[in-house]
Amino acid sequence: MLRTAPLQAITFDLDDTLWDNHGVMVATETGHYAWLDRELGAWLSMRGQQGSPSFAERFPLEAFEQHRRALARSHPLRRGDFTWLRERALREMLAEFGLDPAAARLWAEAAMERFMELRHRVEPHPEVEPLLAGLSRHYRLASITNGNVAVQRLALGRHFPVAIAAGEMFAPKPDPRPFLAALGRLGVTPARAMHVGDSWREDVEPARRLGMQAVWISPQVDTLPLPPGVHHLDHVRELPALLRRLGQEAPELPDS
Repeated sequence: MLRTAPLQAITFDLDDTLWDNHGVMVATETGHYAWLDRELGAWLSMRGQQGSPSFAERFPLEAFEQHRRALARSHPLRRGDFTWLRERALREMLAEFGLDPAAARLWAEAAMERFMELRHRVEPHPEVEPLLAGLSRHYRLASITNGNVAVQRLALGRHFPVAIAAGEMFAPKPDPRPFLAALGRLGVTPARAMHVGDSWREDVEPARRLGMQAVWISPQVDTLPLPPGVHHLDHVRELPALLRRLGQEAPELPDS
């Protein structure tokens, strides 16, 4: 058993840690853009203004992605605020398409409402709910994400009294500030906390530099030894077994 100082808190990344995010993002990206093209076309047609090309023909999805990247470069403080970047890009493209400023703003906002509805159709791994419920009996929990999922909109959000949206505080990971904000609100020191995430650069490295234990969730096989305080797991379901190996409290889960 590798015994460590008793942990008081565990922080979690969300996307690709508690659920698989790729399929959600593909469906969200294409879904909200198709919705905007269809509904805007119908609205313009009713006003006798619909012509050719349509919005999505004039601005394919790839153009939307390029516009967002250009905005991120020109507004570096906003580079991690994905919701702002998306809405601003849509508003500018809609204006270029010919909408007046008020209409462009309203349609951009409506498209982002559709985006956020689809964005929250995530399916946490089946082990996540009992895992968080069990951990919350022993530890203070927080989420730290660069994404724009508002975890409190999800059922599992009740397990996270502290939820940090790093991009909205203009400090996306690997900036240490979202970690420090979470630790401050949890009332724990880094030495008594563990962070769990899928990104070496955005999760493991900043947590380790602060003195937290770090868990790297990745199916990647790497034979190189890990730094002290860093632990590799294939899946978040393996976390209870790791905690027990470290001499920490851990919930009993099936096959854990």
